Amino acid sequence: MFSRIFSKLAALPPPTTRAVCERDLHVPMRDGVTLLADRWYPSSGPAPTLLVRSPYGRRSIFGLLYGRLFAERGFQVVVQSCRGTFGSGGVFEPMVREASDARDTIEWMRGQAWFTGAYATIGASYLCFAQWAAARSRAAEHRAMIAQAGPHEFLATIHPGGAFALDAALSFASQVTGRQWSGALVMVRQALARRKMRIAFRELPLASSCERALGRRVAFLEDWMAHAEPGDSFWNAMDHGEAVASIEAPVLLQSGWYDLFASYATSQYEALRRRGQRPFLTIGPWTHAEFPLKATRALLPEMLAWLRAHLLGERDGLRSAPVRVFVLNTDRWHDYDDWPPPQSAEQAWYLHPEGRLSREPAPASDPDRYRYDPSDPTPAVGGGMILFGAGPRDNRSLEARGDVLTYTTAPFVEETTVVGSPIVRLYVRSTLRSTDFFARLCNVHPDGRSINVCDALIRLRPGDEAWQADGSARVSVRLSPTACCFHRGNRLRLQISSGAHPRFARNTGTGEPLATGTGMMFAEQSVFHDPDCPSSLELRYVR
Repeated sequence: MFSRIFSKLAALPPPTTRAVCERDLHVPMRDGVTLLADRWYPSSGPAPTLLVRSPYGRRSIFGLLYGRLFAERGFQVVVQSCRGTFGSGGVFEPMVREASDARDTIEWMRGQAWFTGAYATIGASYLCFAQWAAARSRAAEHRAMIAQAGPHEFLATIHPGGAFALDAALSFASQVTGRQWSGALVMVRQALARRKMRIAFRELPLASSCERALGRRVAFLEDWMAHAEPGDSFWNAMDHGEAVASIEAPVLLQSGWYDLFASYATSQYEALRRRGQRPFLTIGPWTHAEFPLKATRALLPEMLAWLRAHLLGERDGLRSAPVRVFVLNTDRWHDYDDWPPPQSAEQAWYLHPEGRLSREPAPASDPDRYRYDPSDPTPAVGGGMILFGAGPRDNRSLEARGDVLTYTTAPFVEETTVVGSPIVRLYVRSTLRSTDFFARLCNVHPDGRSINVCDALIRLRPGDEAWQADGSARVSVRLSPTACCFHRGNRLRLQISSGAHPRFARNTGTGEPLATGTGMMFAEQSVFHDPDCPSSLELRYVR
């Protein structure tokens, strides 16, 4: 029933065969641990394989979306539970063992009578990370990859811009510890756990408040907090940039503008293009939580076309343009020859007194100032949250706070689409050496609504090269990618603040260790728009 309904909603071609499922296959690892897998296969005969490796279970939504739907259309699918999850042996250490376990799984597949000598990988979020880990095997049989809404390394996921991704880390820990739930029940459990998570959002020290929120100690969460410094070798085992630099299999990248992993999709695309590869990139209007159903439903036809092209040689279903993006503030998809679009132009806007953004640098003037108080941290409103509260939101209540500066253009006189990853260059001063700066681009409508488009945060620490002796600093904040239309009469707004809690753990200002610090100090922040050291917003646009 689900297969028929979902196939119709996704406008998939009808099934060509009946799907059969062989459950609980034992897959041996070289250290003696056994992992469990289900194999979905078409009753019509031999077929190329799709490999899906998941810590969220083999049944329910994952078995249906990745297993049944593709088996009914001529592929066999191995859906495997990662080490230590859903019946698989060993201990689950997030991100750490995926490369070696994938290598052993691929070797096991080679020995199976049903394996035809060709496979692709597919999956979103952690399942995407597991694909990049598997790609390090450089297996000759690896013919295609569909990397959905996920990273290839983990340091910038947990410490984006140098700050701790509290909401994402705690949500993930809640999801994969304790009793294991799968499919839609995960969202139910997360909703029930959300109230308890507020303990960690409110209280310090962070390690003990996270333990109270989760009802247990979680070793990997404590490790993530303990290894917060740039360059820490702890993260090396979770970095599969080598796979991005060496993969030969064709890669289809899919993400959403409000997904916390959107920057990975575009950076992976650009890295593959620099190597002379021809990846495809699709980015829609989705959040991370929308990927299992809403986004996947929209993307299934192109996923099927990609697999048929590279596993079956049926290339007629591929689109001609490699890049397809949904333009925010419209109902339109747009195709480009590359990303960023080669026909786009660069544009700089300068911060001025009285909250203005102008194409001309500002005259000499006093800086704008605000106080950041970690006891009342600037809240997160929309954006790249992992589950709850993500996406586009009206930011007017946020912008009314005293710890948020805004700079706004005059109304646009013609339709303009901002594309790519804007860069905010700030000349700032702070009374503290441990402090954050958060920048956000918003689309201001004629009725006053200020809708967030893209953003990013950067954390400064004592000793950073950016600091000058007088307490000033030059910082560059590369915002997450976007494609957003500013209609005639709309205005572009830049927010500057020092936090988005609990998306990013508040900077307490003391420089104490993240996990154990309890002190809090407020920071007096200054943003300059001096002609000799201007603060600016740099973006690309098409008209």
